[in-house]
Amino acid sequence: MTTTPAEALATPARLPRQVPYIIGNEACERFSFYGMRNILVQFLISSVILAYVPVGDREGAAKDIFHSFVIGVYFFPLLGGWLSDRFFGKYNTVLWFSLIYCAGHACLALFEDNKNGFYTGLFLIALGSGGIKPLVVSFVGDQFTRENKSMAKVVFDAFYWAINFGSFFASLLMPLFLRSYGPAVAFGIPGVLMFIATLIFWLGRKQYVRVPPVAHDPDSFMHVAKTALTSTNGAGRPGLYVAAFGGALAIFMLMAWAIGPAWWPEDFGFVITACLALGVLIASGGIGTSMQLERARGKHPDATVDSVRAVLRILIVFALTTPFWSLFDQKASTWVIQGRAMEIPHDVWWWPSFLVKDAGQMQALNPALIMLIIPFNNLFLYPALRRMGLEPTALRRMGTGIVFAGIAWIGAGILQLWIDGGSQVSLAWQIAPYLLLTFGEVLVSATALEFAYSQATQAMKGVIMAFWYLTSTFGSLWVLLTNAGVRTDAVTAHIANTGLSENAFLMFFFAAFAFVAAAGFAWYARGYPMQDNYRTP
Repeated sequence: MTTTPAEALATPARLPRQVPYIIGNEACERFSFYGMRNILVQFLISSVILAYVPVGDREGAAKDIFHSFVIGVYFFPLLGGWLSDRFFGKYNTVLWFSLIYCAGHACLALFEDNKNGFYTGLFLIALGSGGIKPLVVSFVGDQFTRENKSMAKVVFDAFYWAINFGSFFASLLMPLFLRSYGPAVAFGIPGVLMFIATLIFWLGRKQYVRVPPVAHDPDSFMHVAKTALTSTNGAGRPGLYVAAFGGALAIFMLMAWAIGPAWWPEDFGFVITACLALGVLIASGGIGTSMQLERARGKHPDATVDSVRAVLRILIVFALTTPFWSLFDQKASTWVIQGRAMEIPHDVWWWPSFLVKDAGQMQALNPALIMLIIPFNNLFLYPALRRMGLEPTALRRMGTGIVFAGIAWIGAGILQLWIDGGSQVSLAWQIAPYLLLTFGEVLVSATALEFAYSQATQAMKGVIMAFWYLTSTFGSLWVLLTNAGVRTDAVTAHIANTGLSENAFLMFFFAAFAFVAAAGFAWYARGYPMQDNYRTP
């Protein structure tokens, strides 16, 4: 029977059958990642790895190591995205980096009492996890066309739900395994799950849509930017001077770290310095290119020049979300340390004492709430807002999410004031900040997966996703810079004059940081031109 055009239009879009392999892979991979990440600070504080650090400074040292690790995890997407887009394609790059990832987990399990071996494991996990991070999400998007893109949002939400399904069980169980069976078992189980994740991904190899890499593209983002910066068109080159100044400043900062002059901040190690230098390069290069981008027309297709302009706009959106990540990632460091000073309410009837025995397990609230909030938003909240005439666009959701993160940290700051006042504060009170922060995360992070893919052209999807994950690198950079700042005498004296403890002051500081970022995000989002860059059939 012949299908008429009307019948074809009425045919409902179908879920690509290869998508479950990718989602299954992600659920296991996220268990492995969050399983080790969410016990890292607790392990370091009491381990021989930090035996060289005075006892009173171990919490701060553990936070610095944790956020340095997070910086690596979200920096290496740049490498993975570049290798995928230019040489190997997403499937091959994900598979190979997954094997590196497995090796990193093995190092953590085998070298629990060896500093060099343990740090090697953290580096390999950062490399492997970061290398695949931008690719799995965009690989999901590659399985869709404009004909069935209506299902993409559902799948992106399901993808994010699977992430948190794995994260929930990892966050709930791994602190118990660490407590009962030691670090070898607690770090070994995530390694087994990462191997299973790699196997699941490999099993779907014959069904995937594989978009080939775009090698030697004369109209790539970098080629267009180079043309724009070096063209004169009979005028000066102010954009080139801005980019060159940024490059020189970045080199100067790295040299200052290497030489170590007296005026260079003592706490600005390689990680902080390299991230600052990278930020300067991205900002100056982006501003300079934007200033002269029209000069690339005629030498590159207009559509390509327009797509570069779109990417530069996306990077501004990304930059404005970095304060959110400075708040969010501290739930596995600052909030865990706060929880260790609180009382576990075993005496109340509703507390699951048979299961929740450690403050670190509160992190399981985050993925558990996400699995509830995502369907609640899609089935109830967003339809209700639309009936009220308020369209919950991607940018509106992201800006609102940053606000909720700030409110969550006000709640955490109030709890810290109670603790500092000598009160016996129940750990159950942390549920409120976790709820607010998680609602903000759904609005920011789950939405950004869809936003970043839809805004990037096909040749730049892997790299733009890498830039999205780089926002977490700079989020942790703000944390490291703040931690370094409070170690100076001037800042310490200022905090003392406020009458607040250092922990309470920083919690309110980060809340204010989020509100300022949300205001800037709202201002910029008002004029942002949305794009539609899904693949054509």
